[in-house]
Amino acid sequence: MPAIRTKVLVALSGGVDSTVCAHLLKTQGYDVRAVVMKMSDLHDKTVAAAQEAAESLEIPLTVLDLKEEFSQTVISYFIHAYQTGITPNPCVVCNPKIKFRHLIEEADRQGCALAATGHYAKLHRRADGIVELLRGDSDKRDQSYMLYRLSQKELSKLVFPLANMEKDEVRRIAASLGLSCATAPDSQENCFIEGTDYAGFIERACGKMPEGDFIGPDGSVCGRHRGIVHYTVGQRKHLGVALGRPVYVRSIDPVQNCIYLADMDSTMLSKTAFLSDITATAGDFPSGKFMGQVKIRSVAKPVEAEITLLDGSDAVVQFCEPQRAVSKGQSLVIYDGNVLIGGGFIAGVK
Repeated sequence: MPAIRTKVLVALSGGVDSTVCAHLLKTQGYDVRAVVMKMSDLHDKTVAAAQEAAESLEIPLTVLDLKEEFSQTVISYFIHAYQTGITPNPCVVCNPKIKFRHLIEEADRQGCALAATGHYAKLHRRADGIVELLRGDSDKRDQSYMLYRLSQKELSKLVFPLANMEKDEVRRIAASLGLSCATAPDSQENCFIEGTDYAGFIERACGKMPEGDFIGPDGSVCGRHRGIVHYTVGQRKHLGVALGRPVYVRSIDPVQNCIYLADMDSTMLSKTAFLSDITATAGDFPSGKFMGQVKIRSVAKPVEAEITLLDGSDAVVQFCEPQRAVSKGQSLVIYDGNVLIGGGFIAGVK
């Protein structure tokens, strides 16, 4: 049992994870209050769901309107990334700059000793006071990858009540409480886009992108693309070219407005990734070269690699086994077993 009536602020979306997170903390004796963040017009539904959840749990709720800041920081980054031929990580950018920053600031404003979210990840406080970020117990649900850019300022104040749980268990708890979110679908990948038509979202905001050439594996023009924002590295479906065999997007050239295709062979595999803007969860990385396990996307399995730190905030990662569709703009996150060490943005591949 925690100290009597310790205050904790929960980031509440009204979804099953954050709602059960708040419920668990309340049953453990915490003085629970919640905050919901409105980051786009689509978040009107989020605010309404959070209000319903807060009323059901009988906890006070604060609404923060962050639409302008979110648009300038996350949506503008998202659009620019696709326009320049790279694959963005909007949640990775949002978490430290918007979501967790405002969560911690609001917790401080309300005099809360702790802040909490419904993420599936774990925290461990070392003897020296450093808080480590670890993978959640559920391999299927682990969300540590998306949190790798959080600093000790955030991690030292956070709790993740769902760290040791499976999604089915969380839904059962919600159902036992009669909460409407118990059967609600999981949140979509991009919270500011309705559906999956991210290219349409970009073109509605910025105008239609110009068509250009597909360059086939043999170096010849083999078709026309609809605009580079419609494609990502590694994509195979919905290309609109017929070569009699499967081909994949190997690279995107925004300057020449060309998309290069490849057969599924060694041309789609990368041995090396170059990282920029690296961050270390515990404050610093092991010195020099070191071995670790890395993930090149949130749903990927960790693979062995050698990491070499360069001057400044760059690093080189050598995969022990070549990896397919390593995409510029995505994050590469480094683990030591289950402990997340840090990571950075993929700036280039070879």
